[in-house]
Amino acid sequence: MPPRRCTAAYSAVAQMGSNTSESDAEELVMRCLSCEEEYDVDDSGTCRECYQEANEAEEELRHEIEELKSKVSFLTLPSPNLNASTADVVLVPVDDSDDAPIPAHKHLLVSRSPVFRAMLKNDMTERRSGTIKISDVSYDTLHAFVNYLYTAEASLDNELACNLLVLGEKYQVKHLKTYCEKYLIAKMNWNKAISNYAFAYQYNCKQLQSVSLAVILDHMDSLTQNECYAELVDTNPRLVVEIYETYIGRLLNTAGAF
Repeated sequence: MPPRRCTAAYSAVAQMGSNTSESDAEELVMRCLSCEEEYDVDDSGTCRECYQEANEAEEELRHEIEELKSKVSFLTLPSPNLNASTADVVLVPVDDSDDAPIPAHKHLLVSRSPVFRAMLKNDMTERRSGTIKISDVSYDTLHAFVNYLYTAEASLDNELACNLLVLGEKYQVKHLKTYCEKYLIAKMNWNKAISNYAFAYQYNCKQLQSVSLAVILDHMDSLTQNECYAELVDTNPRLVVEIYETYIGRLLNTAGAF
């Protein structure tokens, strides 16, 4: 049963208005809007029954949260390193192949990524060989990527967040991409804003791009002094134009308000 809302209300305020005398104030009572029980002005205004129901609801919610945590823990698959003997596919970083291949399970990869699903469900080289070669990624990043597919967890820093986001985009793992994007937004500052803005544009991260642009617009007086500005001018001048157009639009809107 959901808890009843217990709200303190003066029963006579509406009738008395703002010019309430001391004698009138003595007649004011607190009333619970749920159970209609009255209280003196000096009391807390919370009836015992409503208070108990609120506590019971809180305790019930706490149990539900613990149960959900337990279910998530149960549904989270163990790291493939713990079940290497049952793995039926390996992932190999093409540019860092000296390390041991990373074991995984086809059914897990298929369920997490439509790209892996296409590789392993159709008659492709990866399905026949049981080996998935991934380019432009380090062993540590690929290992973190596979581990995330099993656990939905990663110990991020700025570099790893960017690298995993790229893999999330490449293999259409939306949950991972969002996870990394939120991390980059949380760690946003002026020194990272321009590089994050260009990165977000390249990998279609709308929220990260919006937050980065907002930080840039708040620091337009020092834009050209930022060490990433010159690089952005060389690599993507279109974004520089977009920054200035947005800034001018903001100034015009501000001027129009007056």
